Amino acid sequence: MREQKLNKKKIFNDPVYGFITLKDEFIIEIIDHPWFQRLRRISQLGLSHLVYPGAVHNRFHHAIGAMNLMQETLDSLKQKGVGISDEEELGAILAILLHDVGHGPFSHALEHSIVSDISHEELTLLIMHHLNEEFGGKLHTAIEIFSDTYKKKFLHQLVSSQLDMDRLDYLSRDSFYSGVSEGIVGTERIIKMLDVQDDQVVVEEKGIYSIEKYIVARRLMYWQVYLHKTVLSAEFMLVNILKRAKQLAHDGVDLFATPVLREFLYSEYDMSMIRSDKTILEKFCELDDYDVLACIKVWKNHEDKVLSLLSSSLLNRKLFKIKLSSEKWPEELISKMQHRISEKYELSLDEASYFVIHDMVDNKAYSPASENILIKMKDGTVTDLALASDHLNISALSDPVQKWFLAEYL
Repeated sequence: MREQKLNKKKIFNDPVYGFITLKDEFIIEIIDHPWFQRLRRISQLGLSHLVYPGAVHNRFHHAIGAMNLMQETLDSLKQKGVGISDEEELGAILAILLHDVGHGPFSHALEHSIVSDISHEELTLLIMHHLNEEFGGKLHTAIEIFSDTYKKKFLHQLVSSQLDMDRLDYLSRDSFYSGVSEGIVGTERIIKMLDVQDDQVVVEEKGIYSIEKYIVARRLMYWQVYLHKTVLSAEFMLVNILKRAKQLAHDGVDLFATPVLREFLYSEYDMSMIRSDKTILEKFCELDDYDVLACIKVWKNHEDKVLSLLSSSLLNRKLFKIKLSSEKWPEELISKMQHRISEKYELSLDEASYFVIHDMVDNKAYSPASENILIKMKDGTVTDLALASDHLNISALSDPVQKWFLAEYL
């Protein structure tokens, strides 16, 4: 993604959409902010590159792409007569641009290991509030749109819903970089088919087949990329590495760590503390993938057998052997695995538990119970996608598919 400044406007050469032009100089100020630039150092797909070598794009790429789709969508809606002021347009663009700014390094792994009671959504909103103070209130409308408190609800739907700019971009982008063609969706056609009725985003009836393909693409991308069993193995290995490091730090063991990662390893921070102390938030906004990877490279030589074995295995892609099942794995089998690993590597049962991973994942492509994708029929009536669809059984895709996985170190 090559970028250049022309007449105080920035142009990104994006591999997915081509040239992207930013229309407002304030957007450039936000992009240039260190907290946003950090997204260049946060992987979009975590450790998926261990399965799909090309999947090395970052959250900066995704944020710019989602912003581009928002700009195109707002232009299309305005051409259809939807009332959107300049202030609302900028607010919606900023809301989608910043929607991932609260992600930490290997986001979901971090949220389940070295920090507690912290979600990237809450951090995103908190960061937006601090940026709003820094820039003299210029993000007020963006914050209202992001948090769904703005009077025009359809603007929030474009940021966060079952058919939003976030999902449209990550499906296309992740498909492009991973090489999994099943994720390709007709974003341009979908955007042209969007409209607003009764303050809700609707899809014109002639766009229904594009939406059906979008729903199917989501289901396929989750099983083939996001929840690929080898990706799950690698990411839960990373979780256990960070958990072990956190436990050792808690026990007073001296670990190599970058200054900012050391802060979170040796201190107990939760969301309430971050809300009340801006300095903690500033430290979090210094964390990126490089901190974690640099430490893992050193930890592979640590005297703690669990930490060193897990770290060297992940670095050298010696991943846990993983199996999937439609039913929960029996506790007796899990216990048997832990005892076997305990004996083989001369570890305590507690230490051996780091080498056996079991959990559940679910895949729901479309959830009308939480929020509908609405189809605007030719007679002007509006109905749910699952009822309007006659080509594919969207109702079947509304049912969540659950799989239990069991992974062990061999």
